[in-house]
Order: sequence, then structure tokens, then C-alpha cells
Amino acid sequence: MNLDFWEIVYTELLGTGMLVLLGCGVVANVLLPSNKGYMRGPLQGNWLLINFGWGLGVFSGVYVAADSGAHINPAVTFGLAVEGTTEWSDV
Repeated sequence: MNLDFWEIVYTELLGTGMLVLLGCGVVANVLLPSNKGYMRGPLQGNWLLINFGWGLGVFSGVYVAADSGAHINPAVTFGLAVEGTTEWSDV
């Protein structure tokens, strides 16, 4: 698939936005006591819920950014360019 620069930027922006929205949202849901998702007692949210939320955030971000190669981390794109897998013009 041959995408132009702005299509790649747009899909990467949406993928990163999904990652940050879902990841930070689950942390806020678990830790902030003044919202409706905060659970008290034996069903209290903990680190496992946060891990599953960030995992869902990564999955959703990669799924949204799949058209551009799904490098939602700029360090991955730079590392692949150094390795020679990705063209420097794509960085």
C-alpha cells in the first residue's frame, strides 16, 4: 500500500490518541476516588486492571494505525530506519 505523508501522519496521530486515551483513562478510573468507576472494598481495582487497560489501549492504537505500519512509537520508526528496514524518507 502506498500512502502519502499526511495519511501516515493522520493514522499515526489517531493510533497514538487511542493509546493515550484508553491507557490514561483506565489509570484515572482506578485511582481517582470521585468517579463512578472507582470501586471500594474487595472488588477494588488494582494493577491488573491497569495492565489490561493499557493492553487494550495498545491493541486499539495499533489497530487504528495499521494502514501506516502501526509504529505508534516514534522510537520504533527511528530504530527500523537505522536498521535499514524502513526508508529514511518515511522518518
